[in-house]
Amino acid sequence: MRGRFTDQGGLFSYIAPDKRVPANHPLRKVRELVRDVLSDLNRSLGRLYASEGRPSIPPEQLLSALLLQVFYGIRSERQLMEQLDYNLLYRWFVGLSPDDPVWDPTTFTKNRERLQNGDVFTKFMTRLLNHSQVKPLLSDEHFSVDGTLIEAWASQKSFRPKDGSGDDDDGANFHGQKRKNDTHASTSDPNSRLYRKAAGREAKLCYMGHATMENRHGLAVAGMVTHATGTAERRASEIMLKAKSKAAGRRITTGEDKAYDTADHVANLRAINVTPHVTQNQAVTKTGKTRNSAIDQRTTRHQGYGMSQSRRAMIECIFGWGKQHGTMRKTKHRGIARVAADFLLNLIAYNLIRIPKLLAA
Repeated sequence: MRGRFTDQGGLFSYIAPDKRVPANHPLRKVRELVRDVLSDLNRSLGRLYASEGRPSIPPEQLLSALLLQVFYGIRSERQLMEQLDYNLLYRWFVGLSPDDPVWDPTTFTKNRERLQNGDVFTKFMTRLLNHSQVKPLLSDEHFSVDGTLIEAWASQKSFRPKDGSGDDDDGANFHGQKRKNDTHASTSDPNSRLYRKAAGREAKLCYMGHATMENRHGLAVAGMVTHATGTAERRASEIMLKAKSKAAGRRITTGEDKAYDTADHVANLRAINVTPHVTQNQAVTKTGKTRNSAIDQRTTRHQGYGMSQSRRAMIECIFGWGKQHGTMRKTKHRGIARVAADFLLNLIAYNLIRIPKLLAA
């Protein structure tokens, strides 16, 4: 018999959102990990707020919503709030009941500075990596480091001379002009830099994101954002690996591509108790000479060098996921601090996606 069509259905529902989410949904384990980490961060989050006054939106819900934005590649906080209003899965993950009102999108703007100043994203990653189920998955001896470009939220027209000179067309016609970071800066995002990824490629206003990956399962264990310069990758690598070497208390290894093959960088890594498993750069220069690599057979003859080189390629999966599924390809924020926070959030989201699969294997 044909069922009767009712346009609105029942007025009330007594089914909890948790009952509507399938038992095998991948977000269930992710939500469990997030709740454990947020519970550990309770005291740190409490220090960011005054002890009296009007109650704010819980930072736990704000962080959960920001993670959802990265998981599903939602373009903006405004669109995030629109989907959080009608998506029961999102409400369940964040911790809102079906009747709770969603927040104004400017809530994130007002609270982002507070979370950044409290190093909440860094503390979140540290607590996640020290989780009782996650820590056994990590290697504390073998790492890989690489960098990627993050396109800035600024147009080419905004890259104007610092002295205020130039055409009166608002920067629309810049063809034929010699534009350099020393003499020009973006009026929209002064922290961004004009950078060319490779010869023959176009120069873009961007930042440079750097990640450290442990080699056992390919999880991100550190990240930072710098200005896009020719030496930024090597300097960031030394900063992150120095901290890892100090935490390990012994010599560690790192796999890096040929862009890191310089004599000063290799010497700096060895000085901080890091064995550099860097890809040899023996390219032929424009003058026809073969470049001398800073890595010789004293390093390449060991079996560990080949293993580091094979595992090093996994770090591209982190950047690939962040740019295809996350919010890493083109930042919606301005200023190096905000871009760094968003970059670290993408690394955390990647780990949260990977960890449940590794635990189930």
